Amino acid sequence: MKIESFTVKPKIPEKLLPLQEMAYNLWTSWNYEAQNLFIRLDYDSWIKSEQNPVKLLAQVSQSRLEKMANDDSYLAALDRVYHNFQKYLADDRWYQGSYDNLVAYFSMEYGLDVSLPIYSGGLGVLSGDHMKTASDLCLPVVGVGLLYRQGYFRQYLNQDGYQQEYYPEYDWYNMPVKLCLDKKNDPRKISVQMGDSLVFAQIWEVKVGKVSIYLLDTNVRENNDIDRKLTSSLYAGDRDTRIRQEILLGIGGIRALRKLGIYPAVTHMNEGHSAFLALERIRQLMEEEKLSFDEAFQVCWATNIFTTHTPVPAGNESFAIELVEKYLRNFIHDLGISWTDFMALGRDNPKHAQDPFCLTTFALKSSAYNNGVSKLHGVISRKMWQNIWYKLPEPEIPISHITNGVHPKTWLSPSMADLFDKYFGPRFTEEPSNLELWQRIDRISDEELWRNHERRREELVAYTRERIKKQLMRAEREDLARANADEMLSPYKLTISFARRFATYKRANLLMRDPERLIRLLSDKERPIQIIFAGKAHPLDGPGKDIIKEIYHFSQDPRVKGKILFIEDYDMTLAKYLTSGSDIWLNNPRRPLEASGTSGMKAAMNGVMNLSILDGWWDEAYSSDSGWAIGRGEEYDDHRLQDEIESKALYDLLEREVIPLFYNRGRDNLPRGWIHMMKNCIKRNGEQFSSNRMLLEYSNKYYLPALENFANLKANNYEKARNLTSYLHRLKSTWKNIRVLQIWADKDTLLTAGDTLTVKAQVNLDTLKPDDVVVQLYYGTLNSQGEINDAQTIDMVTLKKLETDAWEYQAEIQCNRTGRNGFSVRVLPEHADLIHFFIPGMIKWVKNP
Repeated sequence: MKIESFTVKPKIPEKLLPLQEMAYNLWTSWNYEAQNLFIRLDYDSWIKSEQNPVKLLAQVSQSRLEKMANDDSYLAALDRVYHNFQKYLADDRWYQGSYDNLVAYFSMEYGLDVSLPIYSGGLGVLSGDHMKTASDLCLPVVGVGLLYRQGYFRQYLNQDGYQQEYYPEYDWYNMPVKLCLDKKNDPRKISVQMGDSLVFAQIWEVKVGKVSIYLLDTNVRENNDIDRKLTSSLYAGDRDTRIRQEILLGIGGIRALRKLGIYPAVTHMNEGHSAFLALERIRQLMEEEKLSFDEAFQVCWATNIFTTHTPVPAGNESFAIELVEKYLRNFIHDLGISWTDFMALGRDNPKHAQDPFCLTTFALKSSAYNNGVSKLHGVISRKMWQNIWYKLPEPEIPISHITNGVHPKTWLSPSMADLFDKYFGPRFTEEPSNLELWQRIDRISDEELWRNHERRREELVAYTRERIKKQLMRAEREDLARANADEMLSPYKLTISFARRFATYKRANLLMRDPERLIRLLSDKERPIQIIFAGKAHPLDGPGKDIIKEIYHFSQDPRVKGKILFIEDYDMTLAKYLTSGSDIWLNNPRRPLEASGTSGMKAAMNGVMNLSILDGWWDEAYSSDSGWAIGRGEEYDDHRLQDEIESKALYDLLEREVIPLFYNRGRDNLPRGWIHMMKNCIKRNGEQFSSNRMLLEYSNKYYLPALENFANLKANNYEKARNLTSYLHRLKSTWKNIRVLQIWADKDTLLTAGDTLTVKAQVNLDTLKPDDVVVQLYYGTLNSQGEINDAQTIDMVTLKKLETDAWEYQAEIQCNRTGRNGFSVRVLPEHADLIHFFIPGMIKWVKNP
């Protein structure tokens, strides 16, 4: 049966048309006054639409719209909010550069708002905060992703507490996205060849303040049934579906931007899912600029940024050789390189021909700028990927770190945001780059801050009760919903929350290791506590689901019923209530498996203090006057022993420090010690872990230099890119012949502090010239294994050419560090247009005789 489609729009009175414009811009998601306009329009429709302003406008009756169009009070509020919206779009902020060249940010998921459910958890919410902050700072950034018509799964628990999943179909024509249309009003589409199938995708736009995110959707008539389902859901399906989704994201994403007339100069891959974008960038440069593969690769490498989020090798995306060959063999053939050379780009060791193709490895090799997402994760990543840069000392592995951050305006509760506006001043909103304003928290009196926090706890308890009622009603327990839900939790008790993905390494059940001890804490009439759990396990993660079930069963114990709860279907709305209304944010992963974590940052900005293992972001954020640390950063091989030690440490902290401090009240009933820690928590973490700081770092360390690299390599018909490639070809052809022949010092091995040690070296450069390489003296103190610690380097000076192809070099060491020291000499590539000289496989050290 042939069906012709048409679209019906709501009939909005002229005076209310600004509502429609703002409904399609997610600026409303972090502006509570804007949200209140939609709530005032029709509260029931706001709830029914799941806080979706576009859907709300379609549901509100015409009579209600007409009534509000004649309400002077409502129109005055609308005019004020719309003025602020227009001012925001027009204002110039931190970035004052050109918008001729853009940075394209690629992510598999975006957690922007509950009204756009295309995220699963922390990675997506980080991407959403990244784009919101790019808008606040006026950065030349555009986003690319996929539009999943079923999003990520929705969660509920069965009668036994076991997680169940369902996948609702979303109607994108009633959501804050718009189809990108051509001049004929037809959807703009791209296509990507995947094996024997030509897959088509239409392009949708999401407005996020001043920036846009473009999402690809394969649910179009041109595709067969299998290909139409390619973007049906996030992180679902088999390996075949996953690789096709990631080809669509990477290759299709670049093509989508081109289809819209957007030519990104720089690409930023948020995790390795989009790594195939490098292939399409290279293909376009070869086709349009007539560059060779190697020349195009150099342009791509110098303008690629890769952020890794995974601290264990098994968590990185890898595909079997046959699967990669099935979908990319023809594409690689058209690029003119051998299949062997391509596969080598996805392997730590190019000689291991049977290894699968790892997207993280490919992303690292095709990007000049690589980073982990916390200081500790940077260390872990350098250790994990050091085999790519064989023989390069671990501290020099070119993977830096930029610690994650969160978007303050999204995650501050409305009452807290009002408090900050009052005491921080308008610059807090107008100057997001001014991080020092967080120091003004001390202007707020203890009384006002605490009353504000108590109201937020009351709001959390009220909202949690409503969620519990819905859970019970869904389970056809209406009797319990009416009788018991309003008695669950208390707005006056110390409230601990644990909300995140239920992976086993996050150990949500650590607190239940000693059930009787926990029951005593929950049942204490003088100093009671209450605990809220929320989070989803991956549909295929049986052990994660078992932990949820364990917590649910514990919560049904009559001795603690109503004092410990599991809230179903964790989403951004629940997250906002938990991170603003709790007293303690609990996190106890196995170190070092938490790359960063951001929920604790959201809590900290609201004055909710962290009680956490020293892992991820908390390893660098912890201070004894602003939160609590479980342990001292130990790592264990015996997990049972670890759980035993750390669960006891957790109980001890609760019993001896956390609970007493919360209930230690003066005559005014204020916990002054607690409030003092709250202020330190807000002050430190707000400044250090906001996404404003994060985006300033990305801009200064990566975005701006990469944009400059593009302009530099592109000039004069890519002259410098061609010259650099020619240099690298020459280098690779003779690198095997480069030798550090010998090294020696001018003094004995026993020296006095303050002495100068002159070191010389003879280096065979074969056909290369001294300007083609850098010869470095590498020195420092020695450890017990005779290895150099805390190494320093000095570029050695060329003294003379010897009779052979060897050259003599010299450098001096200032002997400032006493004890056992050592030195060596190495050779590395050097070229004015190389971003850095750490190229895999291109380092030569002096060998032992």
